[in-house]
Formats: sequence, structure tokens, C-alpha cells
Amino acid sequence: MFALVDCNNFYASCERLFRPDLKHTPIVVLSNNDGCIIARSAEVKALNIKMAQPVFKLRHIIQQHGIVCFSSNYPLYADLSARVMCTLEELACEVEVYSIDEAFLNLKGFEKNIDLNAFALQIKNTVLKNVGLPVCVGIAPTKTLAKLANHGAKMYKATNGVVYLDSPLRIKKLLALVTVDKVWGVGRKISKKLNDIGIYSALDLANANPKHMRKLFSVNIEKTVSELNGTACLALEEVPNTKQQIICSRSFSERVLDYQSMREAICSYTVRAIEKLRLEKQHAKVITISLRTSSLSIHDKQYANSITGKLQIPSDDTRDFTELASQLLTKIWRDGYRYAKAGVMISDFYDQVIHQKDLFEDNTQKTRNPNLMKVLDEINQSGIGKVSFAAEGLQKGWSMRQQFLSPAYTTRWKDLAKVW
Repeated sequence: MFALVDCNNFYASCERLFRPDLKHTPIVVLSNNDGCIIARSAEVKALNIKMAQPVFKLRHIIQQHGIVCFSSNYPLYADLSARVMCTLEELACEVEVYSIDEAFLNLKGFEKNIDLNAFALQIKNTVLKNVGLPVCVGIAPTKTLAKLANHGAKMYKATNGVVYLDSPLRIKKLLALVTVDKVWGVGRKISKKLNDIGIYSALDLANANPKHMRKLFSVNIEKTVSELNGTACLALEEVPNTKQQIICSRSFSERVLDYQSMREAICSYTVRAIEKLRLEKQHAKVITISLRTSSLSIHDKQYANSITGKLQIPSDDTRDFTELASQLLTKIWRDGYRYAKAGVMISDFYDQVIHQKDLFEDNTQKTRNPNLMKVLDEINQSGIGKVSFAAEGLQKGWSMRQQFLSPAYTTRWKDLAKVW
């Protein structure tokens, strides 16, 4: 048996956690630069406001219904996610963190000793008590069915946030209610092709011939069919796969017109990316930088370009990458354009301790002191203060617009909630 625990309206719930006055108020969380809606509370969903809609098109509706907007507060969301996952790891021995707000639990053998429906309620209540966030729980013999069980727990209020598929009859009943595009691993494109051959519901897919599905689509769809019929093909992945690349990309709050501002932005994104690289306990060799104007503007001249550079030896020292990024920028920068977005991608990862050396490599990089990066990370993650590189600049007029940013309640001392 597998359980899938999924936080309800995660970003919106995180914002509401420290604002009990907004318990029944419609809430939306906005994307970078407060541009589009990326999360909605249940009240907003009831108003039929869709994901990814631009905020400027909804001003009237937002005012009419008293919708409260929040800028994305990723440090807050990441910290609360970690607390949820720690709570789940206290309840089950094997946990796979699937995303920031979802986790699979392996419940093999649990059914011999406890009532799994009662255990699902225990999970739901414990997370709510320990962290303050609402979750739904789906339990089933396979991960794909657990996903659908969780979907059912969210869709139908009578379930009280818990669905346990403990019999073929219950599985069949739920599959008949769910459209095929809601099945984990299917998606929109494949669901349209499935519709073309008469497969509309999850039950239709479960009744399909697995070998025929493999021939028409892929081995993954064959496994999905088997999973829908109760045969587990997907194991729990307790150790996350090592990332193959790290991307830091942002749209500017204002158009960037001069080289110096663009250099500061590129260096700032590089700093963030290398911080993430060190968190992954990896070194890297390759950096790609990109910049572009807005493709939506009919008044601006269009230009987009990217360039890749490589270090001689793998590094996790921010200085190595900011220096290389600055050199690369000079090669693709063009004056006279109104730049709307830039990005940095780090790739070609290596273990921090072991990597293949180059016979002709330059040893000057070896004089870098890794303790400096360690101290910088400790300061910047302490929530007490922050140390920046000069290359990032001071004014940062290009930085993200975050007009509705909430405090860092759990990661910054000065933002701790006060109770009077």
C-alpha cells in the first residue's frame, strides 16, 4: 500500500497560516513580478478564476470580491514544506518527497496492524496540528492509484479529505468518475490521443490492453495501465535523483537598457544558482547565460541570445562563475535594446570530492578557499544578516516586483510573528 499526502492549495495555505484574519477570505499568490496567478485558495477557485491568468485583466474581479494578493514568498513555502516532510517521516519509515507539497509513503505491512483509513486521518490531523497546513490523503495499492485517491479526497467533501481504495469495487467506482487526463503520467497531449481511440475515463484506460497501449504510446503508458489495475510498477524513490542542471531566470520589473545593470542581474542570478549548487553538494563546470527582449511588445526591437562557457576544473566557488558569466555577457550584449528577461543555467555536475582531472588543467583555481563560501552560506541562511558580492550591485532597479510580499515568518528573526 502507498499513501500520497498532498497539501491543499499549498502556497495560499502558507500565506493564510500566519494571517488567521484571512481564514475565509479569497487569496491568490502571484508569479515573479506579480504578473500572473500561480496559486488560488478554494474561495478563488469557486469564482472560476483560472491559473496563470494575468492580474491586470482581473483588477475589477479582485476588487469586487475582496481578493487578497500575495507575492511569491518561496523561502516561507520551502521552510513549511520541510516541516511537513519531517512530520511525515515521523509517521512512516519510507517517504518519497515528490514535490514541494506532495509526498508518497510506503505503507507495506501497515494494514496487518492498523486500520489504514484511521491512519490516514491520523496523518491529516498530525500535519495540521504540527505545521498548521491542511492536507488530503489517498491510499491505494499503487502510486498511480494513490494519486487518484488523493484527487478524489480533494474533489469530494464527503470523504473528509481521505480516500482509501481497499477493494477492487472502490477502485473501479473512482476510476469511472475520473477523466483520463487526470491520471498521473498521462497529461493533455496523450489524453487527446486516447480520446481519439475511445478512451475517456480512467476506467477505460484500465480496461485497455497493456501491450496494445505500449505499441501505440510507450512503456510508461503500459505501466500506467498495470498500475490502474492494482499491479505496482513504480517503486518508492527515497533518495532524490541528483539534479542535472540548475536554472535561475527572472523577468525584470523594468526594462534593462544598459550593460552595467544587465551585468549586475546576471551576476546576481549566478550567485543564487551557485548557492543552490552547494546545497546539492556538487561542483560544476558549465554555465549558460541568456537574455532577451519582450516578444509581446510590438514597439520594441527584438533580440534574444545565449552563450555557454566552461571552467577548466569543476568548482562551487561563486567567484569562478561570476567572473566567467561577466566574460560571456560581453560577447552577446547589444546596445539599443530594451531587455525584459535574463537567465543563468549551471550544468555538467561533479561530485565535490571525486572528479576526473585534466592533465593540462590550470592549478590556480585550487588556491580558492572553500571555507569562505561556507561562511557566506551560513551568514546568508541564518536570517540575521546578508552578505552580497559587489558584482550584484546595490540599487537593483531591475529586481523583481514584489509589491505584496509577506514577511519571512519562519526564516528571519525580525519577521517572527508577535502575539500581544
